[in-house]
Amino acid sequence: MLIRDIFRLSTRMFRTSKSRTALTILGISVGIGAILFLVSLGYGLQRLILEQITTSDALLSLDVTSGDMENLKLREDAIREISKIDSIEEVSPMITSEGQMHIGDISTEIDINFVDNNFFKLDGTKLAKGNFYSENDNNKIIISSSALRLFGLEAGDSLGKEAQFTLFVSSVDEDGNISRNSIELEDGFEIFGIVEEDSLNYVYIPFSVSEKTGIKDFSKIKAKVDEDKNLNIARNAIMEKGFIVSALSDVIDQANQIFQIVQIVLGSFGIIALVVSAIGMFNTMTITLLERTQEIGIMKALGATAFDVWNMFLAESVIIGFVGGLGGIVIGFVGGELFNYGINILARALGGEAIDMFYTPLWFISLVITFSTFIGFITGFYPARRASKINSLEALRYK
Repeated sequence: MLIRDIFRLSTRMFRTSKSRTALTILGISVGIGAILFLVSLGYGLQRLILEQITTSDALLSLDVTSGDMENLKLREDAIREISKIDSIEEVSPMITSEGQMHIGDISTEIDINFVDNNFFKLDGTKLAKGNFYSENDNNKIIISSSALRLFGLEAGDSLGKEAQFTLFVSSVDEDGNISRNSIELEDGFEIFGIVEEDSLNYVYIPFSVSEKTGIKDFSKIKAKVDEDKNLNIARNAIMEKGFIVSALSDVIDQANQIFQIVQIVLGSFGIIALVVSAIGMFNTMTITLLERTQEIGIMKALGATAFDVWNMFLAESVIIGFVGGLGGIVIGFVGGELFNYGINILARALGGEAIDMFYTPLWFISLVITFSTFIGFITGFYPARRASKINSLEALRYK
């Protein structure tokens, strides 16, 4: 029997048993759609959260510190050593000092970080308001929203306000005595950008200002590698120099592992619906076998082989599975869009921003179609096997 003949006979159920075939395909589509909907939700939440906490440059950056080792300092010579590593593309230091910030008559304790404008890119810093200062800006600052609240200021009202700073610098003399000196930064600084931060009180000041303080020890160095594959190579090279190295990518990897578990759990609920649909499909194919027993007998009497009958039934179930997979993709996408639309209406009503909670990789769509087709093959295997073994004489006498 030719392939086109098998295909034509296998698609007759769309004409002869329209309602039953449509309901069977709908059942498969609902199961596939549930899997697509839930897994896409997992991927969407993963992408949404990770995009909020990092950038591509931050994922290629390493945090270098000296830890608690007193004899190992992060200074200019450390930057030169780290910069010599082949895979290191960019280095940006940070100096941190305790201090006070003054706006008008109000003063408060705050962490003061001296960084250049490249640091924000390597750190993955994102602003809620305003802009980052440029390389030539010496009198502009970036501040956390938590620090602003200490002055009774809101983000929208604080841009452009002027602040003054007093640094508290600790020093150790030859006898080992620790003294704490205060350094007044004479210039005023304009609030130029605001980082959304609910718990930490800090401010970023241009790194060039740190030259006036006399502080030479860096609290941290950001080192960016050229490619992702060189991340561990650069990390080991820096650690060999005695420094402590951490990477945001480690946190991202841990988060991805958690999201993988979430996706498996969500997908499991969809698989339950698909199993129920597969049982319904198996029942449909079994009933089809009983209804077409005499037809099988006539086909065999006319010369059709057991293999031809096997292929006809198997092709019918595979087609139902494939079409069900396509329908499931439509149901999953439409369901996701409707759910996303409802969430965004609620978010706008509460003053939030619109978000996209669903993301479906192309490879997963291909996997879903392949999986639904395989389900059709599995559920049709037993009925096809029974049909191929039917005796033509017994089939002709069947009522």
